[in-house]
Amino acid sequence: MRFRPCIDIHNGCVKQIVGSTLEGNKAAENYKSKKNAAYYAYLYKQNDLFGGHIILLNPTGSAEYEADKQEAAKALSAFPGGLQIGGGINDKNAPEFLSLGASHVIVTSFVFKDGKIDFNNLNKLADAVGKEKTVLDLSCRKRDGRYYIVTDRWQKYTDVVFDESTINILKDFCCELLVHAVDIEGKKSGIDLNLVDILASSPVVSTYAGGISSLEDIELIKKHGKNNVDFTIGSALDLFGGEIPFETVSAYNIQGEIL
Repeated sequence: MRFRPCIDIHNGCVKQIVGSTLEGNKAAENYKSKKNAAYYAYLYKQNDLFGGHIILLNPTGSAEYEADKQEAAKALSAFPGGLQIGGGINDKNAPEFLSLGASHVIVTSFVFKDGKIDFNNLNKLADAVGKEKTVLDLSCRKRDGRYYIVTDRWQKYTDVVFDESTINILKDFCCELLVHAVDIEGKKSGIDLNLVDILASSPVVSTYAGGISSLEDIELIKKHGKNNVDFTIGSALDLFGGEIPFETVSAYNIQGEIL
């Protein structure tokens, strides 16, 4: 179990948003940083926090996405090989992001088509960068009592249920999973233990995000995730205006415990 730091970029700025409100260049903001992405990347490098992720939150093709990308390039340059990147990734641009310094690419919308898993695109991605460089973002929202994977900046439901069977289907195409509990993302309202329980049995490395509000929440992830589920903290971290000390969770990677 490791702490995975994050750098979320929206409209060219490092922000923490309420995930369920994201729509194009608009979103409810919890925090907008005065510091650039490179600042955070260098901080993570100084603390040996490998495996964090950069997420570009604007739609591809927009001027804002290009601004996100330019900001991300600065972060990747500050911590080459230390950060993953996601947001608009496909088989064509994935090699470019790796050449900019990303350790892995994080992919979601490209591998789903018409609400289904697109195995053709999964194979294209494997050919372009290999499963060892691919992280699948299986972020999900609850509907009718089940979790469904969502794409397009978490706004579009697929027909794919997020559960152990889906993980077992996709494990052959990636080396890691990133899962945001979108309905509580950015709300600091506590974690979704049901999702953590699902991830606990994942055969590939998994990172949970969403709702973490305290050190006690992290201990719950450790317990329910059987010490196998990594975690990321956004709005609740003091770096982004929250109360959880960055120094405490960064030390966790070394000490193996928080409380």
